[in-house]
Amino acid sequence: MFGNDLWYNVPVYSTSPPLYFTIAEKIDRADEWLGTGNLLAVKDPMDLSTPSPLKNTSLQRRNDVRNIAIIAHVDHGKTTLVDAMFRQTGEFKVKADQAQECLMDSNPQERERGITILAKCTSVQVGETRINIVDTPGHADFGSEVERILTMVDGVILLIDALDGPMPQTRFVLRKSLELGLKPIVVINKVDRPFADPPKALNNTFDLFVDLEASDEQLDFPILYASGKDGWASDDLHTPSKDLQPLFAAIVRHVPGPAADPDSPLQMLTTMVDYNSYVGRIAIGMIHAGRIEKNQAVTLMKQDGRTLSARVMKLYGFFGLERREIFSAQAGDIVAVAGMEEARVGDTVAAAENPQALPPLEIDEPTLSIEFMVNDSPFSGREGKFMTSRHLRERLEQELKTNVGLNVEEMALNAFKVSGRGELHLSVLIETMRREGFELAVSRPQVILKTENGKVLEPAEYLLVDVEQTYQGVVIENLGKRGLAMKNMHVDGHHRVRLEGVITARALIGFKAELLAQTKGTGLMHHSFHGYVPRSSGATRRAAGVLVAKESGLATSYALQSLQERSVLFVAPQMDIYAGMIVGQNSRENDMVVNPCKKKALTNMRAAGSDDIVQLTPPRIFTLEQAIAYIEDDELAEITPKLIRLRKKELDHSLRRKFEKREEDLSDE
Repeated sequence: MFGNDLWYNVPVYSTSPPLYFTIAEKIDRADEWLGTGNLLAVKDPMDLSTPSPLKNTSLQRRNDVRNIAIIAHVDHGKTTLVDAMFRQTGEFKVKADQAQECLMDSNPQERERGITILAKCTSVQVGETRINIVDTPGHADFGSEVERILTMVDGVILLIDALDGPMPQTRFVLRKSLELGLKPIVVINKVDRPFADPPKALNNTFDLFVDLEASDEQLDFPILYASGKDGWASDDLHTPSKDLQPLFAAIVRHVPGPAADPDSPLQMLTTMVDYNSYVGRIAIGMIHAGRIEKNQAVTLMKQDGRTLSARVMKLYGFFGLERREIFSAQAGDIVAVAGMEEARVGDTVAAAENPQALPPLEIDEPTLSIEFMVNDSPFSGREGKFMTSRHLRERLEQELKTNVGLNVEEMALNAFKVSGRGELHLSVLIETMRREGFELAVSRPQVILKTENGKVLEPAEYLLVDVEQTYQGVVIENLGKRGLAMKNMHVDGHHRVRLEGVITARALIGFKAELLAQTKGTGLMHHSFHGYVPRSSGATRRAAGVLVAKESGLATSYALQSLQERSVLFVAPQMDIYAGMIVGQNSRENDMVVNPCKKKALTNMRAAGSDDIVQLTPPRIFTLEQAIAYIEDDELAEITPKLIRLRKKELDHSLRRKFEKREEDLSDE
């Protein structure tokens, strides 16, 4: 009858047996009975465990606090809207040169990429109500950040771009919210954008709710129209307001206060972990029950069943962009606790006496893996500070403490199999390590297979591609070769075509770079995890071979000039080259061994034009994501703080040839 729900007791007037309300009714109906004598069981959306025995406690709802997350597809304006909320509540004094900054995107990669990578907690004060806001990533690869954040809020703001409408990641974050029983406030953002169509975006959003089997209560969602950039929101599309007061009012009116018992034993689920060189590891989460104070003795309940004694050395609350020290907090507050060096995401901070653990976080499994290896190239140690297997192991172990969507498996030969949610998820980690001074070599991404009922399955993505009509033919042809199962094709009336369908994650590797090349940088793509499908037999491989350096030395203009006639070069003159390094792309399918260090022979005779200026085409420079997607199974990307090089796994040409010959013989048999 109950499924996977945890039930709490709330006093009621009736003397009849306990009544069981739906999730949508949990707060409003329960509030009617507070302060009375008998028990009423109410679902807690934060908990997905099996029913526990009813406890003789009182469920209370705080009116002075609202906990809310902002969810949306990437680039739909979450961070910009939060910035506007800061400014209008006086939580941040903006200087003239900071007017257009995304204040919440403090990570350097977030600013460079223009996306939110890490979830962040903050708050604003609206009248007598403290609104705790969590800004969540919009990219599908960081879905684990979204999943765990939703467990500590009581409502969500679903942001929809007025032009794009619901996108793949919109479906993912909304599905997670609805499963937890959260009722969204729908905000149609960017209504001032050229060609925006708010009514259409709203209709498509409603269809998405229906498709995700939202309850009647969830379908009756509040609607606001807004421009996060200009800092206003209104419940009437044709009557823009001057500020965000309608949004603040909607949050206070429609988002229930945290339902928790401040007099019960302490329970706080760690949903984020931070580190400070002064206080050490910091556990962040919402207090589900009880109270917490500075210097209080607590029990840290690990997900593996262990219990550790600890003490609250420092306690912090969130005020705007600042984390300020406080002395106490109660159920419903989002806090940061220092003093537990063993704290990990998913652990419970519980009372010292009679501690009880909260259900662990349920996170979707990784779908893609990359091998991280010690850099054994001839240039190892030239540019980085950390390059040994011990360095890699320690760094990856550190990452596992906070990155719940990551798995690490140590392999032989100084290698580690790192699994994540997608190319971007893993490339952000690699780029972070690179900036920290690490040298390493990484392999081509591999999808993670699973077996069910004797069938081998592979992950698939729901893909949306937006291109100009001029390029639709070549893009459709490319997607057809990659095995796209087309679901929908739509022309928006502005000479752009939207393609939707399901494609395997394996076939999607490297597609983004090709899309940008085929559409001259105008193509857009978005994808989210669709599910597992039967593994296909086809393999997506690079169409052309590569040029592999025969010997080490400095690349010469003379040698590169002859090579560029039949290839695309990856190196420039006077660049250090080593044998086995990939220096260009061949015009044919096969790999070719070349000598980019060849010098012009000196003679006693000078031919006419011998001293002509050599003109070389600028070499192709790979980004990290492009390099990882470009390499094949027998190749590696060498990552250093200064350069990204491509190379063969086996640097020696003769050994490489023996291996290839052996494979050919085996295939003939």
